[in-house]
Amino acid sequence: MEVQSKWKASWQTARKHKALYLLMVPGILYYIIFKYVPMYGVIIAFQDYSMGRGIWGSKFVGLKHFVEFFVNTPDSWKLIRNTVLLNVYDLVFHFPAPVILAILFHELRNKWFKRFVQTVSYMPHFLSTVVIAGILVIFLSPTTGIMNFILKWFGHEPIMFLGLPEWFRTIYIGSEVWQKIGWGTILYLAAIAGIDPALYEAAKMDGANRLQQMRHITFVGMVPVMIILFVLNLGHFMEIGFQKIILLYNPLNYETSDVINTFVYRRGILDADFSFASAVGLFQSAIGLVLVVTANRIARKYSETSLW
Repeated sequence: MEVQSKWKASWQTARKHKALYLLMVPGILYYIIFKYVPMYGVIIAFQDYSMGRGIWGSKFVGLKHFVEFFVNTPDSWKLIRNTVLLNVYDLVFHFPAPVILAILFHELRNKWFKRFVQTVSYMPHFLSTVVIAGILVIFLSPTTGIMNFILKWFGHEPIMFLGLPEWFRTIYIGSEVWQKIGWGTILYLAAIAGIDPALYEAAKMDGANRLQQMRHITFVGMVPVMIILFVLNLGHFMEIGFQKIILLYNPLNYETSDVINTFVYRRGILDADFSFASAVGLFQSAIGLVLVVTANRIARKYSETSLW
């Protein structure tokens, strides 16, 4: 009876808010068609896949490709190390950047200047990855790049930035922050807009200065959104954006730029080793799932905000 009553209550809620549920249909269909249906292709990670025989006719080999990656691939741990480090740096430097910028936007009192700065900060988001990579290559050129021009002006020798492994992570993370920081502030500004203005008035009456208001009201009001976005980001922890890396890496900086996704691209697309590439991709997805579930449990245990 209890189960029946819950189903009845759920059905009544769905009927009451049917317009909102209808708005969810396109998104649900998208994920079913393009995310869940293709998941049956994961089977080839456990096969010696042959295009002639197809998925159901290829030979089953179990964990062969996983063993090949972790045991028989000389650079496997270097690939994992580079992927983890880039993602850690991305979380450390890129994740808090929109939070800080959103707070600074909120504190601006000149509305014209605020709109101008916001617009400028949004613009890099609309540039394609190819354009961003092209700008970086030109700016960092050892002969004609503006960065080396500045170094020469100060009396320093030119630096071949994209040819030195130690510079790659700095270049990649710096470009990610520059490209996405403005667009990332949108959700945080929406969270700030939802904070009750009476809280600021009460804080002023209690003698709180602007810094204390930022810390105890503005920042606290953004925490639920920060937790949700942090958990979602962990789901892509092992999937650092490889498009930009493909455009920027070269044999000179492979030591720090070669990540799992670029390796999968070479083995899966260029060498047509689909089973091996699928096995490595499945490993990445499994790590992402574990991180999301773990982070969500921690968030649910220590706060009132979680994904589920």
